Amino acid sequence: MHLKKLSLVNYKNITSELFDFDAKINCFIGNNGVGKTNVLDAIYYLSYTKSYFNAVATQNIKHGEDFFIIEGDYLLEDERLEKIVCSLKKGTKKVVKRNGKSYDKFSDHIGNFPLVIISPSDRDLIIEGSETRRKFMDGVISQQDRAYLQNLVNYNKVLAQRNALLKYFAANRTFDALNLNVYNEQLLELSNYIYEKRIWFLKEFAPIFNECYQEISNSKEEVSLLYKTQLDEAPLLELFEQNIGKDRMLQYTSVGIHKDDLQFELNGYPIKKFGSQGQQKSYLIALKLAQFEFMKQITGKKPILLFDDVFDKLDEDRVTQVINLVNKDHFGQIFITDTHGERTENVVKRTNQPYKIFHL
Repeated sequence: MHLKKLSLVNYKNITSELFDFDAKINCFIGNNGVGKTNVLDAIYYLSYTKSYFNAVATQNIKHGEDFFIIEGDYLLEDERLEKIVCSLKKGTKKVVKRNGKSYDKFSDHIGNFPLVIISPSDRDLIIEGSETRRKFMDGVISQQDRAYLQNLVNYNKVLAQRNALLKYFAANRTFDALNLNVYNEQLLELSNYIYEKRIWFLKEFAPIFNECYQEISNSKEEVSLLYKTQLDEAPLLELFEQNIGKDRMLQYTSVGIHKDDLQFELNGYPIKKFGSQGQQKSYLIALKLAQFEFMKQITGKKPILLFDDVFDKLDEDRVTQVINLVNKDHFGQIFITDTHGERTENVVKRTNQPYKIFHL
C-alpha cells in the first residue's frame, strides 16, 4: 500500500497543494514555517481522522477560511485504488469518506491505512504525564484490534458517568453505594479486556523495541520498557472500595486502568532524568520503529512511515544506523522533512531506493 496523490485545500498554512508521490521515499525540504510538517500531518489525518499535532479540529483550518479538505489516493497491494477524503467546515461535523461513502463511526476507519509518525513532539512521551504514554500504547493496539478500541471508548464513557455521579454526591451532600456499584461493575468488565490486552502488547512489543534500539545505538546502552498498573496491587473492585473516601473527596475516580503508565528506562534509570538528548531521541525513534514492525507483524501490512525532522540532534553514527534500518526490504513508503536539502539527499541516496524531493 502507498499514497499516490495528496490534495490539500486550506489545511493549516497551506492554501492549495497537489502532490504526486513516489512509492518509496518522498522528502520535503524548506525553511521552518513553510508547511513541511503540515503536509505530514495531513497524511497522518488520512489514517487517523485527526491531526497529530492539534486535537482541536477547527484550528486546523487556514486562518481566514471556513473549511479544509484533505484528499488522498492510495494504491493497495492488489492494485486497487482507494480515495480517502477528510473535510471540515466551521459549524458542521467533520466528514470522513472512503470511496465516496461517509463513515458513521470514525473508529471504523482506524487501522485500514496503517501509519507511524516520528516527530520532535514525540518527546512529550518522555517529559509529559502518563496520559501521553497510555495514548501511544492504546493507539498501537487499536490499529489492529477494533474490540480493544471499542472497549476503551466504552470504558471512558462509563468512567465519565461515574465521575459525574461522584460530583453529584458532593454537590447534594448525599451518597448511594448501590448506584455507584453499577458503574464499578461495568468498569470491571471493560477493564479486564483492556488490562489483558496491554499485558499481551508489552510482552510482544518490548523485545521488538529492544532490538530496534540496539541497532540504532550499536548496543552501547541497555533499555527497558515496563508496564505499570494499579491492578498489579489489587483487583479493581477492591481498589474502588479502598479508595472510595478519596474518590468522594476528589470527585473523580482515582484508581483504575486509566491511570496505567509505561516506564521508560536507560541502563536501569528513568530516561527522562538520566538520558542525553541524543539518547532520548534514539529511544523515541526505536519506540516508533518498533511500532512499525509490531503493526506490520500483526496486520501483514507495511505502515506508511513519516520522519519529521528526525536527523536533528542525532550524531552521524546514529543517523547511519537509522538509515540502515530503513534500507531493509520490509519498509514501504517513507516521507521525510528536513531544513537541509543536501543532508537529506545524501541520506536518501545511501538507501539505494527511488525517491522524490519536494522543495516548499
